[in-house]
Amino acid sequence: METQVLYNITHQETFGLFIAIYFYLTGLSAGSFILSTLSYGFGMEQYKPLGKVGVVLATILLIFAPLFLLFHIGAPYRAWHLFVYLNWSSPITWGSFLLVLYPINCIIYGIFMFKGNLKLTRLFGFIGIPLAISVHGYTGFILAFGKARALWNTAIMPILFLASAIVSGIALMILVCLIIGRFFSKEKTINKDLIFSLSKMLAWMIVFDLFLVGSDLLVLSISHSDAQAAFHLLLGGNFSFLFLVVENVLGKILPFILLVVPRFRNLVTVTIASILVVVGIFFMRYVVVLAGEFIPLL
Repeated sequence: METQVLYNITHQETFGLFIAIYFYLTGLSAGSFILSTLSYGFGMEQYKPLGKVGVVLATILLIFAPLFLLFHIGAPYRAWHLFVYLNWSSPITWGSFLLVLYPINCIIYGIFMFKGNLKLTRLFGFIGIPLAISVHGYTGFILAFGKARALWNTAIMPILFLASAIVSGIALMILVCLIIGRFFSKEKTINKDLIFSLSKMLAWMIVFDLFLVGSDLLVLSISHSDAQAAFHLLLGGNFSFLFLVVENVLGKILPFILLVVPRFRNLVTVTIASILVVVGIFFMRYVVVLAGEFIPLL
């Protein structure tokens, strides 16, 4: 009598909470930097107050982000290996150099901005935009290259990461501008025109983000069995509450309503919407990283 044995091997968790935080902070940094270039790079004078705030946030966030990466790898003293033992087909190799070049560019860009050298500020702003996009976009490629993980292995992942980075960056900038205007400006007043302009930008970026999420779910639902398992994990499994309620309903749909319905739109609701978005995008990173590894490899 033949006996068939099925082994369900539990693999070691590759990524975890620290990696989700790392992804989240790099996204906030990229979003903040791009917003800082709207005035100093593209001449949109109404966004000039975002310039110095944005570059300071981008730099600080990018200083803290790699710390969580080092905590995760467990042997931070060996991080120099990433710059010696190179694999140019791996996004990790590219990311290692981007994590060095991007903050250096942020610092140079900020120095010229604070000195009032508009020509060089504009130059390093334009140099920094592809660096900011790349330093966060490569994190999406790291997941997309995970062939065995259906939730990650999709071409839309880098774009989804970049879109959510812009969403979270705008929301964070709104909150920072509100705090600075209320407590740290000489006039102790909030620039309402700036806040409401950013809120409109945030609303439309939420729409784009939701479109990407919906597209990803649709493809997962009609793809192979592993992809369908990931689809059901998000919509009816262990991660359904975080994905549906926290990330999308509270983190995107409710903020969108608060931002676009005229009767709701005021400084209080914009503040609430921005807080919800910042929290929701964090859980987007958490769900993508943890849910992607939840289904056992057979």
